[in-house]
Amino acid sequence: MKKKRFARLFDRVFARTADAQRPRGGALPARSVAYSTSPLLASKTPPWRSKFIVGLVAASFIVLLGRALYIQVLGNAFFQRQGEIRFARNIDLPASRGRILDRNGQILAVSVPSPSIWAIPKDLDADRNQRRQLARALGMSSAELDERLQRHPSFVWLRRQVDEQVGRDVAALGLKGVHQEREYKRKYPEGEAAAHVVGSTNADERGQEGVEFAHEHALAGNDGKRRVIKDARGRVVEDIGESVQPVDGHDLRLTIDSKIQFFAYQRVRDAVNENRAASGSVVVLDAQSGGVLAMANYPSFVPEQRGGTVLSARRNLALVDTAEPGSTMKPFIAALALESGRFRPTEVLATPRQLFITGLPITDEHSLPMMTVEQIVQRSSNVGTAKMAMTMPAREIWDFYTRVGFGQKPPIDFPGRETGRLRGWQSWRPIDQATVGFGYGVSVSLMQLAQAYTIFARDGDMVPISLVLPEDGKPAAPPAAQQIVSAQTARAVRKMLAMVTQPGGTALKAQVPGYSVAGKTGTSRKWLKHEKRYASDRHRGWFVGLAPADKPRIVVAVMIDEPKAGKYFGGDVAAPVFSQVVQQTLRAMGVPPDLDVKSQIVSHDIPAVQESF
Repeated sequence: MKKKRFARLFDRVFARTADAQRPRGGALPARSVAYSTSPLLASKTPPWRSKFIVGLVAASFIVLLGRALYIQVLGNAFFQRQGEIRFARNIDLPASRGRILDRNGQILAVSVPSPSIWAIPKDLDADRNQRRQLARALGMSSAELDERLQRHPSFVWLRRQVDEQVGRDVAALGLKGVHQEREYKRKYPEGEAAAHVVGSTNADERGQEGVEFAHEHALAGNDGKRRVIKDARGRVVEDIGESVQPVDGHDLRLTIDSKIQFFAYQRVRDAVNENRAASGSVVVLDAQSGGVLAMANYPSFVPEQRGGTVLSARRNLALVDTAEPGSTMKPFIAALALESGRFRPTEVLATPRQLFITGLPITDEHSLPMMTVEQIVQRSSNVGTAKMAMTMPAREIWDFYTRVGFGQKPPIDFPGRETGRLRGWQSWRPIDQATVGFGYGVSVSLMQLAQAYTIFARDGDMVPISLVLPEDGKPAAPPAAQQIVSAQTARAVRKMLAMVTQPGGTALKAQVPGYSVAGKTGTSRKWLKHEKRYASDRHRGWFVGLAPADKPRIVVAVMIDEPKAGKYFGGDVAAPVFSQVVQQTLRAMGVPPDLDVKSQIVSHDIPAVQESF
């Protein structure tokens, strides 16, 4: 009933509206179908349909509400993680690597800021000319640049740790997809001269060799982290969580003196080139503290250049190479002979040109029929040394060699230290016992040999050698010294070593104007492992000495490997290096001369006695 009434009311309203719109004298416009007579409008809608629609809408709201509840409450952790995966990033806050300094505070290694260039190849927007400009700025060919970009489509380092000017040149190109990141680059002011001591790092500033590797933990410090949200363009939007600040590495001060290190490197470099040798090494020790003042080798390398260096040039020969040291071992047999009471310095021994032990000959190049113990060391007699060695038990010699450090790694923290070779005394034959006295059948490193000679410089005792000073930079209190021989024996052998550098000895070229010196030459043939014989044309020349002779301040050891310019005796190729290094070192240390230069007999031009080997 209500519906019919509503239909009639609707029709009346429509009629009045039409009359109002009818123009004067015009006809009534065509009328729409009346609501009451429209079968579509007048049809009755089933009640369930409207209820279904309302229910469907309500259900949709319930589903949306449940989803929102799940996202915001129940599954919040999951979606938080997914969001962080896409937009949260950890930014490393690199710690500054500690410096390496010499004993006087001079910088041997330091980290400086340096830009690194990287690219996202798929985002790179550059034409051929712009790519050529980029390659030129980076110091590479266009082909090399294209190959890198094609090999890594999502990310590629173009150049790491370049100079600031290179970074500015690349930035000036304004190329989309090419970016820069601030890193640190290791600088080595002393270059090749100190390379074998300091070592080097890789592109990530991790130590690879030398002190850089040995003290990696102390130098590297601990990197920090910063947790941030980045937008789609990689820009930092906000920080999340707490940042962990970096802890910079500790500075390391070495016992090395950079001036003495440079002198030693120059002298051994010149000697290797002059004698057309394969390599050479020099070690300088502070006789009072045991600190290493210099450790130089040639060939060397530039620490800042990665790759392109012959592997052998990166070896610290003074520590990682061992060889038979020849006659430099004879003073130890003399010291043991005196210490045991079996011989006196002036005791005379018959020294024929040739001595047979179990049918095998031991010969002298230049000898006298009769020589004192002092003369046996001065003239480097194999026969006299062998006769002294054969009077002592093999175990006694082995124990003495062990006490001075042979057959053991030098007590410094450095990678690649070698123990050398000292066979157990039980396996020695009589000929072995004789030859170990003059440096065959035993192998040592140059550092071991230098350390052993400190017993003659320190009146018979020995302190461990060191390469690193305490954190405050001050020399540590000298460690407890181990007495090896008596002071009387050490002084007696030191006198013999001084005689070696005087007329009648084998090392006249070791003399230093203004300073007294003492030392011992050594010449050894190289063992050909594959052929199982000693080479007749390949030698090593050695010299180890002390200065000043009366109160030694330094011990200097020199080795020249395979000289090919006609001279190979230690007195000819190694002793001159000793002389030059000692002269410059003592002056750098402020040690006053102990001889009158005018009255000193400098015998460089007098022919020396050629040692036996």
